[in-house]
Amino acid sequence: MAGNDWINSYLEAILDVGPGLDEAKSSLLLRERGRFSPTRYFVEEVITGFDETDLHRSWVRAQATRSPQERNTRLENMCWRIWNLARQKKQLEGEEAQRMAKRRLERERGRREAVADMSEDLSEGEKGDVVSELSSHGESNRGRLPRISSVDTMEAWASQQKGKKMYIVLISLHGLIRGENMELGRDSDTGGQVKYVVELARALGSMPGVYRVDLLTRQVSSPEVDWSYGEPTEMLPPRNSEGLMDEMGESSGAYIIRISFGPKDKYVPKELLWPHIPEFVDGALNHIIQMSKVLGEQIGNGRPVWPAAIHGHYADAGDSAALLSGALNVPMLFTGHSLGRDKLEQLLRQGRLSRDEINSTYKIMRRIEAEELSLDASEIVITSTRQEIEEQWRLYDGFDPILGRKLRARIKRNVSCYGRFMPRMVVIPPGMEFHHIIPHDGEMDTEAEANEDGKSPNPPIWAEIMRFFSNPRKPMILALARPDPKKNLTTLVKAFGECRPLRDLANLTLIMGNRDNIDEMSGTNASVLLSILKLIDKYDLYGQVAYPKHHKQSEVPDIYRLAAKTKGVFINPAFIEPFGLTLIEAAAHGLPIVATKNGGPVDIHRVLDNGLLVDPHDQNSIADALLKLVADKHLWAKCRANGWKNIHLFSWPEHCKNYLSRIASCKPRQPRWLRNDDDDEENSESDSPSDSLRDIQDISLNLRFSFDADKNQSRENLDGSLDSEDQKSKLENAVLTWSKGVARSTQKSGSTTDKRDQNSNAGKFPALRRRKHIFVIAVDCDASAGLSESVKKIFEASEKERTEGSVGFMLATSYNITEIRSFLVSEGLNPSDFDAFICNSGGDLYYSFPHSEDNPFVVDLYYHSQIEYRWGGEGLRKTLVRWASSVTDKKGEKEEHIVVEDEETSAEYCSSFKVQKPGVIPPVKEVRKMMRIQALRCHVIYCQNGSKINVIPVLASRSQALRYLYLRWGMDLSKVVVFVGESGDTDYEGLLGGVHKSVVLSGVCSGANNQLHANRSYPLTDVVCYDNPNIFRTSEGCSSSDLRASLEKLQVLKD
Repeated sequence: MAGNDWINSYLEAILDVGPGLDEAKSSLLLRERGRFSPTRYFVEEVITGFDETDLHRSWVRAQATRSPQERNTRLENMCWRIWNLARQKKQLEGEEAQRMAKRRLERERGRREAVADMSEDLSEGEKGDVVSELSSHGESNRGRLPRISSVDTMEAWASQQKGKKMYIVLISLHGLIRGENMELGRDSDTGGQVKYVVELARALGSMPGVYRVDLLTRQVSSPEVDWSYGEPTEMLPPRNSEGLMDEMGESSGAYIIRISFGPKDKYVPKELLWPHIPEFVDGALNHIIQMSKVLGEQIGNGRPVWPAAIHGHYADAGDSAALLSGALNVPMLFTGHSLGRDKLEQLLRQGRLSRDEINSTYKIMRRIEAEELSLDASEIVITSTRQEIEEQWRLYDGFDPILGRKLRARIKRNVSCYGRFMPRMVVIPPGMEFHHIIPHDGEMDTEAEANEDGKSPNPPIWAEIMRFFSNPRKPMILALARPDPKKNLTTLVKAFGECRPLRDLANLTLIMGNRDNIDEMSGTNASVLLSILKLIDKYDLYGQVAYPKHHKQSEVPDIYRLAAKTKGVFINPAFIEPFGLTLIEAAAHGLPIVATKNGGPVDIHRVLDNGLLVDPHDQNSIADALLKLVADKHLWAKCRANGWKNIHLFSWPEHCKNYLSRIASCKPRQPRWLRNDDDDEENSESDSPSDSLRDIQDISLNLRFSFDADKNQSRENLDGSLDSEDQKSKLENAVLTWSKGVARSTQKSGSTTDKRDQNSNAGKFPALRRRKHIFVIAVDCDASAGLSESVKKIFEASEKERTEGSVGFMLATSYNITEIRSFLVSEGLNPSDFDAFICNSGGDLYYSFPHSEDNPFVVDLYYHSQIEYRWGGEGLRKTLVRWASSVTDKKGEKEEHIVVEDEETSAEYCSSFKVQKPGVIPPVKEVRKMMRIQALRCHVIYCQNGSKINVIPVLASRSQALRYLYLRWGMDLSKVVVFVGESGDTDYEGLLGGVHKSVVLSGVCSGANNQLHANRSYPLTDVVCYDNPNIFRTSEGCSSSDLRASLEKLQVLKD
């Protein structure tokens, strides 16, 4: 492995020690070395992938030791340490092989079961599993996507898009994002992804058919960073606005929208943002709703213009995009950029950290779960290379290219997939702006002459670089990357330093981000930079290597231009490069390339054919490739010409054309209810008859009455629907009855000024629209007595506001509506005490209906249309029933079924199961994994202290139901207070984040089965920040008066 050459010297020293090292006490490896070469063995087999920093330091100390005895002792100890590394490496390799074998068996078993459920005979198109010939979605790897090859083609395509006016939302949360002077390389969070999303937004904003693009990111108002990152809005003007001004509208174009979430005055790394994701989602939801209304007034004839797609970039933004997509019912796209499972596998192979240490440092399991959810929710996953699909996405439970091909074949034949779905993987290489690039063929001498005439002064960065060189006219080898170990810059410096012909012919320039002081850099980056400086000193490369401390992002093109003028070469020696945007930039400026053969550069080289690929671990290969291009002027010129000839294939217009065509292939989705957007009036105190009539008309379109909420009526039909005529008649009668009650109530309120009477009538439906605050009781007690005690305590604490009607109440629970009704009756509570009921863990939403004692509940059918995305229905239920029958507890020769279907409490959008022995069922993560492997997208929730399992649509939950109420009825989420216990169901974490306030009732649900949360994929502390000012914990056993005092401190209630 590159970087371990020092091992040669100390191994040779060990072997040359002679009598100083007692043969009887020699190390095990030396005694057993036999005929093999220990040097080669250690270098190639033992140390590869391990951190040898400490060993290197030990060897330096041993080398400096004058006492032969002490020196021999140190060397002997080092041999034992290396032997231990060999054992550790072998153990890790065995564990990796076991993991891969287990994953393969699970995948094959899930695929067999899925195919068995899909009883149709397989067609020829469904057979086979050769990924090398076909990509994961049937596109030939040998061919390329159709590309824009001429201006005429682009103009023809643009004319077809002129009638469209799309609104697109991009999300990229971490790092520092702004339109100009991006601080790329400032830290590990501000890298190539930042530049990509900004340029993508800018390019999309100038495309025909796109009216507005919003890039949502985090607002950072911290003294640590520039003030510009605290600006809520920043416009991204197009690079080339020629011909676009006529099409520009009032709010059109591309914008960076910064949403405030997380610590207000602190810039935090991406690993610490997870607890604050719900807060971002709520803020983003508010922005999108408001912007949709604005665009509706401008281009939608008064109707909201919803996003054509929401595109998440990286795992954190993917998680956010999935929740927003579910709340708004619009299509989602996802780009991973860097994937968690791939990083986890690499870190485990390196052996530096245990799995727990990796998760503690990188929050890797939360990241992987976010990526799995993104697969569940995405219509399309956009990748830069096929390598990302074939080697990285295949590691995920939710993606199986073979099963995906079978599902697509069935869809083409119009055959049911039984609720199964696989997202479509699409390769769209990132684009680049080329209009500002002016090719130059001049030499350094002619450039210098021009400067002497004062016609064309050199860019300042040129002087900053050339001051390092004793002969600045030699060809420049340029590398542009962060000083990160995976970028492999140390191997490049070694290759340059040890190849005398290359040193004679060329200079080396390393652009390694910006720095003020090495001591202020992160530990890893500082270590790499120090290693490079030591290598420069070791090989005496002064006057031949440049490593400037500062450069602006706007100066990067000038750096490429300088390298091209010297007839230099650009190199990317990274161990693995996901894509390699710098290779395209270099080619656009006329630089031949030398690049790693691992990852995206392979695809780029296939298209451009403008350089050489090398093994990044082989420094001789790197040196030979560089020397070949620098020394052979004909080859250099050919590579330069090839790059210029084919570079248009990576332009932003080409990228955006492919991108927009993929969005067009998605089935359009948006909120389905019909709204009279008199939203300003919705929050008014007016309860006029006209308001009531509008509400009657609205509700009649999307609500039906639940006469006894019995599941049996939906079991009569497989799709859970009532007979259409019967449903219609019941709906009409119910709405008529309700409307008469509204009219009587309105007449009464008109004859009196009693504020209480006005608030208590049903002039607006539902009542939560006119509340100042909404108290959501989401206490997950396994017994109704605990829930009853909490409800009564909360009622008593807010009795004054409850009587006035300024505070409304909601019940959010895993119970179905029949169980809720039984609970209310048994505790002497009235359904009208609550404005709404979130049932079945978020699978159903009901409103109270005070005008009918027999039928006090109304179910929101539009909520069902909002959450039904990818619901597996009967196909999912059959798979769950089969799984439940396989979960048994053996007692001797007798097997007892632990999980059984609960048909009585199941509903159309909730499959429920009873758990006989909560302590022995598999953890919830295993059930989710099994469903994903079979391409079934759902949300599995263990509830009621593990005695019940609810399976609901993948983007449904109690917290998502609250967002739906905001979208549907304008319920202000910042005025919502959610009451929870110390523990709860496995969706508990979703209730503790967001802009709403959360009150944790200490001592309530404290005895909940810890196994529900102990077997999580990641600790609860990774996603819940109890220091959040929106989360308040009461004292244990607090009374109703204590609870009221707490609510007054939160400024929810007044004295």
